[in-house]
Amino acid sequence: MTLSRLIAAALGSIRRNAARSLLTALGVVIGVASVVVMVAIAKGAEVEVARQIASLGSNLVVVTPGVDRKGGVSAGAGSMDSLKIEDVHKLMAESLEAAAVTPVIRTFSMAVAGGNNWRTPIYGVDSTYFDIRRWSVQSGRVFDELDVKNNRKVCLLGTTVAENLFGTEDPVGRTLRLRGIPLEVVGLLTKKGQTAEGNDQDDAALLPYTTVRARMAGRQFLAQVLLSARSESALPALMAETRSILRESHHLGANAEDDFTVQDQSQIAEAARGATEVLTTLLLVVASVSLVVGGIGIMNIMLVSVTERTREIGIRRALGARRSDVLWQFLVEAVVLSTLGGLLGTALGVGVTGIVGSVTGWTTSVTVESVLVALGFAFAVGVFFGWWPARRAAALDPIEALRFQ
Repeated sequence: MTLSRLIAAALGSIRRNAARSLLTALGVVIGVASVVVMVAIAKGAEVEVARQIASLGSNLVVVTPGVDRKGGVSAGAGSMDSLKIEDVHKLMAESLEAAAVTPVIRTFSMAVAGGNNWRTPIYGVDSTYFDIRRWSVQSGRVFDELDVKNNRKVCLLGTTVAENLFGTEDPVGRTLRLRGIPLEVVGLLTKKGQTAEGNDQDDAALLPYTTVRARMAGRQFLAQVLLSARSESALPALMAETRSILRESHHLGANAEDDFTVQDQSQIAEAARGATEVLTTLLLVVASVSLVVGGIGIMNIMLVSVTERTREIGIRRALGARRSDVLWQFLVEAVVLSTLGGLLGTALGVGVTGIVGSVTGWTTSVTVESVLVALGFAFAVGVFFGWWPARRAAALDPIEALRFQ
């Protein structure tokens, strides 16, 4: 019997028992829909992480202070006061691989404008910061080298700060006060969104680092040093060069540990990808349980179908059908039933994914690969759980089958 005739016979059998077939395939429908939705959420998370990593900057290298240890007790990452502005000057003067370098001084203050106030992080940075972070303005301008050199009282605001202080008005040209110091808002930054850790990048006020050092921070140590490599391929060389220059700047001996940490985007991205891969695996395991349950349902119904159609099997065998013909008849029926459930489940999964994305605001991504994987799972379930009932049908003795009542 040809494959087309086997499929036609399987569809005819499914139509004759439409309600039972639908209920049997329901487990596969739910399982496949779960796989599609879970993979879409996980892929969406990967897309969002990639976007957030890209939003950090162009070919970015991040230098942070090292770990302060006292009496064998670690104070945690970034707890050591080890980065100074002199380190930045040395990197600017000696680095051959860096396209740009900026210090980052971080502090907090209550921003006040008119009758509104908002506590926000303050970042003291160089004019190169905006190129390194690929952060442009939607209105106004970024501050320049003269603003930095002359300690000018200017700032740029993230959208979160601007909305809380000025509402829907353009803040450019307005004045706000940070720690009692009046500052002119010269630019409104474009929206960056949240980081992978959930921090709002738009909740920030950016000032010349010279202004922050002289008027606000009250300290000489840096929270970070950001560097931009000339190309992505130059990142490893820039990291090695940065480490060498800073060790020399900090007068560290050959056997002394670094009192700073150097990371690039690939390391940050790798950590984020590792987290999303674990999430994807867990979601797929949960969704696969539904497919297994659906497969067991198909096996049970096919076993019942073999019992109900025993006389039919006996007649077919008596008319010359081989064992392989009977085996293929029932196996194809199980696979067709499972695959139809897979198609319905895929459609349901795509619909549910759209609803989840619109209701929660999560980034979701239904890919062709995920749909093919889900349908492949459904096909495999049909083969795996249909094989035993099909073998049982093929193994029936024709004479005993004809006697069956």
